[in-house]
Amino acid sequence: MPFDVARIRGLTPAIGDGWVHLDAPTGAQCPEQVALTMGTAVRAPISLPGEVFPSSQRAEVIEDAARQAVADLVGADPRGVVLGPGREVLIGRLADALADSWQLGDQVVLSRLDDVANLAPWRRTAASKGIGVRWAEIEIETCELPEWQYDELLRGPVKAVAVTAGSEHVGSRPAVDRIAERAHRAGALVVVDGYAAAACGPLRIADLGADVLVLSPASWGGPQCGALVFSDPKLLERLPSCSLDPLADGPERLEVGPHNYPMLAGLVASIDYLSTLDDEAAGERPQRLDRSLRSLAEYQTELMAKLVYELGFVPRIHLIGNPGNGVPALAFTHETRKAQDVAAFLADRGICAVADMGDSGVLEHLGCGEVGGVVRIGLAHYSTVSEIDQLARALNEMI
Repeated sequence: MPFDVARIRGLTPAIGDGWVHLDAPTGAQCPEQVALTMGTAVRAPISLPGEVFPSSQRAEVIEDAARQAVADLVGADPRGVVLGPGREVLIGRLADALADSWQLGDQVVLSRLDDVANLAPWRRTAASKGIGVRWAEIEIETCELPEWQYDELLRGPVKAVAVTAGSEHVGSRPAVDRIAERAHRAGALVVVDGYAAAACGPLRIADLGADVLVLSPASWGGPQCGALVFSDPKLLERLPSCSLDPLADGPERLEVGPHNYPMLAGLVASIDYLSTLDDEAAGERPQRLDRSLRSLAEYQTELMAKLVYELGFVPRIHLIGNPGNGVPALAFTHETRKAQDVAAFLADRGICAVADMGDSGVLEHLGCGEVGGVVRIGLAHYSTVSEIDQLARALNEMI
């Protein structure tokens, strides 16, 4: 069996706590090999890179391995991989660096579908630099992001387009490649947030048409850190450096201070873990990743279809948008209960679900805060049919 979910669950000890973990959009549980790798790295002597002694050389090896692993995951050049503490911080650095050469009246295009992590940094930079913000709207009923609207949005001095490859809130997955094609014709840079999409199937930077792809390993069970992947590493040389090292070049130009090397070691281990999800995956790491992530996508597509089907029979439950055709995540409201009450009810029955008050991002735009918020459910590589059945039974017990 290529995708053996029982074997995969055995590799993640955190899910053996007796709970049903359906909170993957907020971060998947950590596999054993990732935790062991990070623990080993913490105990090993590590110094700042650039010296001749072993502890310094060990830091260099970990850093190079992390860049290569991220590059293998998305089909990029490791010379274009920027590493850092998290996607929000890295997007902020990128926005500030890009805006350094922009002028008053220039524009950026954001999307109502995006998470606040890919909105707040751009909005802060725009406000401080006098840059205008244009918004790509979603269809309220389906939560889809029509790409045709970008033809109008990209008129004039648009410098950058920021868009998600898949919403961890409502599951929608926009046609990023067609949006990128329009943006490039207008001379705009395309920055894609791959947080949710990278955790549920192959995500190739060339297929997306992205100039910069943002990744967060926590979404697939890795450590809390982040990466910016540049399709063309030469772009980094045209950006102002924020490094403390005046001689920094390449990706180090957007890296401030020393790295958390145990985190980077865990990042490498988490990508190696993804490459083993399919029992029959073989070859070099990029080939193993492609095979494993394709198997994962097929498995989660079937699982998501069952989840949507089962929730369709639960009384007083209303799904947000049209989940099932994007990333394996959805949100729903209850006619008579607030999201916090539903989440507490599920927790009493051993099910982890997220109560989101709907006060930011796409959920705020949809007005979810006015109806008591939403309950968010998300599937990971270790989710099972029986867990979906357990969720459906619990929701049907609600009065």
